[in-house]
Amino acid sequence: MPTVFAQDDLLSLIEDDKPTTEFAKASFKTTRVINSQSLENTASGVLDMKISHRFGPLNGGAYELFGLDAATIRIGLDYGISKHLMVGVGRSSVQKTYDGFLKMKLLRQSSGARSMPVTVIWFSGMALNSLKWQNPERNNYFSSRLAYTHQLIFGRKFSEGFTLQFMPTLVHRNLTATDAEKHDVIAIGVAGRQKLTRRLAINAEYYYVLPDQIAENMRNSLAIGFDIETGGHVFQLHFTNSTAMVEKGFITETDGNWFDGDIRFGFNISRVFTIKQSNKD
Repeated sequence: MPTVFAQDDLLSLIEDDKPTTEFAKASFKTTRVINSQSLENTASGVLDMKISHRFGPLNGGAYELFGLDAATIRIGLDYGISKHLMVGVGRSSVQKTYDGFLKMKLLRQSSGARSMPVTVIWFSGMALNSLKWQNPERNNYFSSRLAYTHQLIFGRKFSEGFTLQFMPTLVHRNLTATDAEKHDVIAIGVAGRQKLTRRLAINAEYYYVLPDQIAENMRNSLAIGFDIETGGHVFQLHFTNSTAMVEKGFITETDGNWFDGDIRFGFNISRVFTIKQSNKD
């Protein structure tokens, strides 16, 4: 007959009453809201392959099949080095751009033993324009091809269905199209997600660029779309006035006007592969 000790029962009760920390999870379905980075990171040991398309403007009419005759694409690979740090690389057809980035969670929203009201993320990225020089006869510098983005992302999952984040951003361009444009561009982004069903959510994001920093014909980036989860895939269907899919492009080089119908239909497809097993928390 097994022996039961009162001391064991007491220790069991103490352990059961020990405070635990609950971390906010699934603030967004993927690491991107639409164009922007989200509060989520790729899990440690997981490789996330993303394929993104942006078609031509809807106001192209039936002759252009409402934009479907034209398309730009980005293919990217994101990898979770740890539960706090992920890295990514990609290549876009827009300006034949190569990009790479680091994304680190500084704070993580939690409750219980350790309470933290928000998640805070640091993002740094670099983009390289690999188009052939327009004037190969003049002195052209490799550094002129480069642009850098630094961003802090503050966000909170307010409920099971609603998440909101803010994104103060600095974009530095080594070369600008005109002397009137600033090399350093400051923008404020806001993005949100509202869950509609277990597998469907609506997302939106907007970037406000401070005045007199970019060309006069450029616009603020706005995107609205839906996330659809199907097993190991997440499909993001959306409408945006931006063509580029890296920060330097959609923040400083968006020229589409929503009110003129200069809106592009697009999609992101995300597929994850577990490379190395690791603890979830």
